[in-house]
Amino acid sequence: MIIEERSSTHVYKQKRMLSKEALAAVESLCVHEQPAYCVAACPLKLDAKALMAAVARGDWAGARGIYEKVTPFTRLLSAGCEAPCESKCRLSSLGDGIEIREIERAVARFGEKAAAKGLLRFKKKKTVALFGSGLFSIFLIGELARKAYPLTVFCAEPDLKSFMARETGFMDGEALAAETETMAALDVDFRFSTNLARMDSLRAGFDVCCASAGAARQAWPGARSDERIMMFREENLVMGCEGGVTAAAFGAKKAALTVDRLAQNLDPCNSRGEEGPCSTKLYTSTEGAERLRKVAAGPEGYDKTGAESEAGRCIQCRCEECIKGCAYLRHYHKFPRILTREIYNNVSIIMGDHMMNKPINACSLCGQCSVTCPNGYDMGEICHIARQNMVATDKMPLAPHEFALMDMLFSNGEAFLCLPQPGYEKCRYVFFPGCQASAVAPETVKAAYKDLCSRLSGGVALMLGCCGAICDWAGRYEMYGETVEFIDEKLRTLGSPEIIAGCPSCKKELSAHEGLRVRGIWELLCELGLPEGAGRFERPAALHDSCGARGDAETQRAVRRLAEMLGCRLVDTDYSGDRSPCCGYGGLTAYANPQVAREMTQSCLQRSGEPYISYCMACRDRFAREGRESRHILELVYGTAAGAPPDISRKRYNRLNLKRELLKELWGQESEKVEREYKLEFTDEALEMMDRRMILESDVYAVMDGLRETGEAVYDSETDYLIARRRLGNVTFWVKYREKEDGYVVHRAYSHRMNVVQRQG
Repeated sequence: MIIEERSSTHVYKQKRMLSKEALAAVESLCVHEQPAYCVAACPLKLDAKALMAAVARGDWAGARGIYEKVTPFTRLLSAGCEAPCESKCRLSSLGDGIEIREIERAVARFGEKAAAKGLLRFKKKKTVALFGSGLFSIFLIGELARKAYPLTVFCAEPDLKSFMARETGFMDGEALAAETETMAALDVDFRFSTNLARMDSLRAGFDVCCASAGAARQAWPGARSDERIMMFREENLVMGCEGGVTAAAFGAKKAALTVDRLAQNLDPCNSRGEEGPCSTKLYTSTEGAERLRKVAAGPEGYDKTGAESEAGRCIQCRCEECIKGCAYLRHYHKFPRILTREIYNNVSIIMGDHMMNKPINACSLCGQCSVTCPNGYDMGEICHIARQNMVATDKMPLAPHEFALMDMLFSNGEAFLCLPQPGYEKCRYVFFPGCQASAVAPETVKAAYKDLCSRLSGGVALMLGCCGAICDWAGRYEMYGETVEFIDEKLRTLGSPEIIAGCPSCKKELSAHEGLRVRGIWELLCELGLPEGAGRFERPAALHDSCGARGDAETQRAVRRLAEMLGCRLVDTDYSGDRSPCCGYGGLTAYANPQVAREMTQSCLQRSGEPYISYCMACRDRFAREGRESRHILELVYGTAAGAPPDISRKRYNRLNLKRELLKELWGQESEKVEREYKLEFTDEALEMMDRRMILESDVYAVMDGLRETGEAVYDSETDYLIARRRLGNVTFWVKYREKEDGYVVHRAYSHRMNVVQRQG
């Protein structure tokens, strides 16, 4: 059967993946960009987290640069800051929060100022006057100088030293001298010994005027200001605030923004952003956080070593719960919110090349992120919706999923079997082992079915096929609907029996069908007990929970109970139960992006060095392919050998052969076998290449059948190979071979989706 490929000239259908409101609601669940708790608590927006990181690595110049983003007067601010950030430090819940204030003081003392960049800074055209002195005035001068306003300062003090000494008595002489030097370096015009009572006459000629609270009251007794925007009385007059160092610095920032708005003839009440402390939804786990003792500061504060040690205790608050558990997100180095936006643009906006198709198809759709995320962000659901949307609008190419879809059609076609137990017309039960179980461990399927028939009354039918998860994962919703109808119709011919699922993904998919009763074989075996001759595995082992069983506590409990009955000593691993990661098969990742799938498999295996026990045959197969001892729980129950992982051709053969053997042994039916007039041999290199490139032995046979019909082949004189080709469905296959007396030896095989056309003449 050929699955129709989309046309590259198809006119795009318009269908939105998500509404803008739905997109915003989904994106809001991701909090990784929310500010850290200490940063959110600071009204000045100091990035204390970045500051701690810089100090911890000994980057004092970098730390000074971070601090100077708040104010150039670092010694003044650090000396009097009330540090509202310290009580919000996440480590405070464990005992000792970081001494952020003392580290800030160390940064102000030891951090080197950045060298001037040598670029010309053009002054703004609007002029500003500032009346009065004190903390507010000092900080406002720093803000306005940074914004490059021509600034004139009128004050009653006779000189700069006296101006800087106003309200700064808490600073030592060295710090005050340093800040006086900083002020002197700013391009500010000071008018000392000014009678501030003459403020009304002095403000003429300036576009915007500012005044400290004391100066404003001196000129206008009873003055009051709007605390939110630092406005006073008349248009273009900004009044300062009173309070401590933090309040003064915050008031200066608000006043500077008001100056900006007034200078541009804009309403100072609008477009101010989020000022002051803010809330944060950031989630940061303290699990595993090092609880080092607080490093005490000396009488003079921290030295460099002490500050670096104390800053090193910072756990750098961030939400990475999904990244820590998901190999897919780690591969693309993107958090769900960012990835969702890029996928949305790829699906709903971009009309040309869709660069995000590979990430969309690389997700295993396992739902682990929805469990590990504190807000339940489900990246798998986003990718699934995207696949369905792109299939619906003919934007999704068939290539990434075609082999898997063809494999599903094979399972529900040539390899499909649906019969009642011999001696029954209708059955109480039907065993549905799943396509991967039949492909990887056919002897286990056979043993399980025979055991169920012998111990259950009412008849046990058998259905060998695919539940439809493959086309569901591929986003082929029409094919999925057809598969659901196909399975439901076959079940009705058996008398609508209760389904005994041998695969957790099959159990999940079939449970979604209306009116079907489904249970896992593991739960049933716990009730029936182990069969006679059951195997034993009295060794430590790691149990890998299938992502298909996420949220299925009944299945998870039953499998653990079975393992205990078999003598297994299960070891605890990270990310087990509902938090378990995908092995790399789910969502067809292994077909669409083998590299990401392998990273998923390796991530699963890093949790333990013990042998792995699973209850999904795809998991068992992928772990074994990475060289880890891997057993399916049913292989242990029935004592069937765990052979080497089969390649893709052997998997198809296993399904077909299982059907033939069961038909012969239980129903007395012989199947016809196709006999060819020639033999094919495959080198190890050819078999490895075919498995990696998803080329079946049947594909090679089809090429060689075509060769024998047409006699067309190309001779490569350099390698002495003959090369044959044939187009099958959407793919052209090429085979490099040498002839032998009774057939051919295949040395290499490859394929592509290009159609080769021969022209005459």
